[in-house]
Amino acid sequence: MTNMYEKIVDIVSEENVMSKEPLKNHTYTRLGGVADYLVTPTTYEQVQKVVKLANKENIKFTLLGNGSNLIVKDGGIRGIVMNLNKLTTILTDDKKIVAQSGARIIDVSREALKQTLTGLEFACGIPGSVGGALYMNAGAYGGEIKDVLESTIVVDQDGELLSLKAEDLDLSYRTSNIPDNGYIVLEATFALQEGNYEEIKAVMDDLTFKRESKQPLEYPSCGSVFKRPPGYFAGKLIQDSGLQGTQIGGAQVSLKHAGFIVNKNEATAQEYIDLIKHVQKTVKDKFDVSLEREVRIIGEDLQNS
Repeated sequence: MTNMYEKIVDIVSEENVMSKEPLKNHTYTRLGGVADYLVTPTTYEQVQKVVKLANKENIKFTLLGNGSNLIVKDGGIRGIVMNLNKLTTILTDDKKIVAQSGARIIDVSREALKQTLTGLEFACGIPGSVGGALYMNAGAYGGEIKDVLESTIVVDQDGELLSLKAEDLDLSYRTSNIPDNGYIVLEATFALQEGNYEEIKAVMDDLTFKRESKQPLEYPSCGSVFKRPPGYFAGKLIQDSGLQGTQIGGAQVSLKHAGFIVNKNEATAQEYIDLIKHVQKTVKDKFDVSLEREVRIIGEDLQNS
């Protein structure tokens, strides 16, 4: 294992590798066991080389993203875990914004405002990274990534760079083909329109107010847990099932917004997952509606680690 550490250090240097790193330090839920190796590359070439190393050494490889829409199990993750939070450059070229995958999509929307470009207002409250936003075609308040995405640069499972158009990603409601293809998003180009600064700011201020007043931002959470079921609202179904405030261990269905599960008091990932399952079963029993998870669950159970 030491040998593997040295091979990774040769690619990304020592300050960009952590061994036996608790992933609860890197997820919005503050949940998760340790990663064998947490790697934070600073260049596209480093990303490619780490993927090729994992393939050559037949070692498991997992992309963490920025940990916002994610639950890592208590047993952690074996092999190499990659976080792209050091790739954060955002550049504007006329009416286009090019953003690296580790940049926060909130910051991209703020750059759009600064440049008086309209189209990304909906993203001003989405906590994820650019890469994560493409991964799940993130959206809010009637807008989604596929409305503004023009193209992307990704690394494929063989460590090769690909330049893709938005239509190559099969973007639909909270999904894309990025996970199925094993793509690692490195950057995205957003095509926007000229707008009016005051109008753009007014929309963003309104959406920010709605988010801050309705969402339980005072506790760690993964954001919205469930996709919206056709014809319903997940939060309303959960609320009408009498589940608000329901708690398993340190995990709680938020009293502020029933669509959120918060880490109220040192929850374990298993408690969080058990509460998700309890919510799904209760809503199914009461309303015969199946709630599909929006949040990803990765990693190993504690007893198997």
